[in-house]
Amino acid sequence: MNRLPRDPANDYTREIAASRRQVVCQATHAALTHVGSFSFDPTTLPGHLEGFVGVAQVPLGFAGPLLVDGEHAQGEFYVPLATTEGTLVASYNRGMRLTREAGGVRTTVVDDAMQRAPCFVFRDARAARAFGNWVVGNFDAIKAKAEETTHYGRLRNIEQYAVGKMRFLRFDFTTGDAAGQNMVTKATRQACLWIQEQGIDGLEHFALTANLDTDKKHSLLNSLHTRGKRVVAEVTLPAALIKTIMHTTGRELFEQRQLSNLGTLLSGSISNGAHYANGIAAMFIACGQDVANVAESSAGFSYGELRDNGDYYFSVTIPSLIVATYGGGTGLPTQRECLEVLGAYGHDKVLKFAEIVAATVLCGELSLGSAIVSDEWVSAHEAFGRSRP
Repeated sequence: MNRLPRDPANDYTREIAASRRQVVCQATHAALTHVGSFSFDPTTLPGHLEGFVGVAQVPLGFAGPLLVDGEHAQGEFYVPLATTEGTLVASYNRGMRLTREAGGVRTTVVDDAMQRAPCFVFRDARAARAFGNWVVGNFDAIKAKAEETTHYGRLRNIEQYAVGKMRFLRFDFTTGDAAGQNMVTKATRQACLWIQEQGIDGLEHFALTANLDTDKKHSLLNSLHTRGKRVVAEVTLPAALIKTIMHTTGRELFEQRQLSNLGTLLSGSISNGAHYANGIAAMFIACGQDVANVAESSAGFSYGELRDNGDYYFSVTIPSLIVATYGGGTGLPTQRECLEVLGAYGHDKVLKFAEIVAATVLCGELSLGSAIVSDEWVSAHEAFGRSRP
């Protein structure tokens, strides 16, 4: 096969993209007609993609309006969902109708932190323990050194974990409106190099990351602490609304929640939610988020209470929602448009966006749970989700 062409002077033009598509088409006999059809200027892509050839177009729909009573997101929103799964938009739309008529979803951002977790290796466990004490006593100096690399990142604390002769340090930063993984990597590296220069007794070497930051994978540590934004969305549903819109009752939803909790224990799952990933992935694709962060962001905790009058209280807690409204893919043309629909593009908007995502997840959980207990799950997919080539 021929090598894909490159243009050292300007590798982001329609012409160079067309030449790369031609090479692929000639080698594979596939047509890239739709891949090559796009509306934006390729010069916006440096820093986002290498070897640009075109686009993968994902269908986009809006669900809503979603009524949110948050500390940062207040009012009604049309929520962009990019997906190829039939029934998804319809299901979230139904959940949004239910919660809107119930007075809206109340949202709260509980915590905010992004991590990088280097591992320091020592001569023995006693040297590693002494280093831990040294870190506590020198936190202000470590913080100052780390923050030299960033305008927006702030080191709030350093967690410590001891294993053998190793000492893991989990640096917790706030990162403004950026998701912040690259930001905290650069800042943590700066701090670690400075630490290495201090002549710490017994220090042999360090690794900038050794999986304790759990980048692009969920963990029990994230459930207990926070990675990204920790957000709670909650609502109390009147019994009459549940019956009218969802064709079920609060008691049936509550009983299904107990079965789901039991199934979670039996399976060893780290999340008792039904399908957090559906809404989160669809919003991430639409709004220019790093889709790989769905691995962490889609785990969470669903909780329900049946009230004496038949009303149903329900909440979702997302402990590791990694979102951005500035930087990364958020500034690309269609992604920016979707964030602008939510009023969530740019500076000082990330907590608003996090609340909207959490509220959307809650609506999806309620809709799917209701479809299961009312035996409408299969019929809904038959009506909206069947697609044949």
